[in-house]
Amino acid sequence: MKIIDAHAHLWLRQDTEVNGMKIRTLDNGKSLFMGEVRQMVPPFIIDGRNTAEIFLSNMDYAQVSAAVITQEYIDGLQNDYLQEVQQTYPDRFLCCGLVDARKPGFADEAAELAKRGFRGIKLPAERLIMPDRRIYLTGDEMMRMFRYMEANGLFFSVDLAPGETQVAEMEEIIAECPRLQIAVGHFGMVTRPGWQAQIRLARHPNVMIESGGITWLFNDEFYPFTGAVWAIREAASLAGIEKLMWGSDYPRTITAITYRMSFDFVLKSKLLTEEEKSLFLGENAKRFYRFGHLVDLPCIKNMSE
Repeated sequence: MKIIDAHAHLWLRQDTEVNGMKIRTLDNGKSLFMGEVRQMVPPFIIDGRNTAEIFLSNMDYAQVSAAVITQEYIDGLQNDYLQEVQQTYPDRFLCCGLVDARKPGFADEAAELAKRGFRGIKLPAERLIMPDRRIYLTGDEMMRMFRYMEANGLFFSVDLAPGETQVAEMEEIIAECPRLQIAVGHFGMVTRPGWQAQIRLARHPNVMIESGGITWLFNDEFYPFTGAVWAIREAASLAGIEKLMWGSDYPRTITAITYRMSFDFVLKSKLLTEEEKSLFLGENAKRFYRFGHLVDLPCIKNMSE
């Protein structure tokens, strides 16, 4: 089975601001995060540099062939670094560009990122609902960007606000741009009321759902995350297992669990068939993101085995 991670993050340093609150890399894996110190990455990453090389080491150990690198405003725009990552490791990483939709001119940013070689654009859309204003996904500049992306074969990766808050806007985008390939993240914010509305978006031919952050959302339950597996089954009943993709939300989730644990609970579950596991963990993402050759990775035994 070839495994693809459809939702992960990389950065060299966090140094940004969201809603007037600072996010900044500290030491030993900690970050200043909106007024408090949080363990952003595992403590052995002492300089806070969440690099491609560290992630590749985790991927090789866990036998994950490739990963889609998304972005989030809380990490700052990492376009320059991710362009370098994409060029250095083209068989292992597919990197999304990030536009700052909180200020005008982002549609032109998207076109420039496409010229730089990015095949997808990410929007952390929940961050567009701010204390003092809201930027709608159906605004004039947004729709101009989506039409450009559809015409030029770029995919759209999006994390939505919990529940149905932005679902109607997404329906309008899908109707206007039916050939725009869309991946909805965080498994529709499963565990939050109304999450199924986001899953139902995948009933449209051009829409997929990825599970980045599902272990974070079920963190109170913890491994083996049986509730998360039941949620995968429910989502499959709503949209079809062929519309669902696994994602880890690395590296934030591995402050609580190992990287392998972020999908091992699926492999070991008796609630899914082997075919369903294969589709969810890799085949669906391979098709949607058009991955070519996927590397074969050997199983290396631990010293404890």
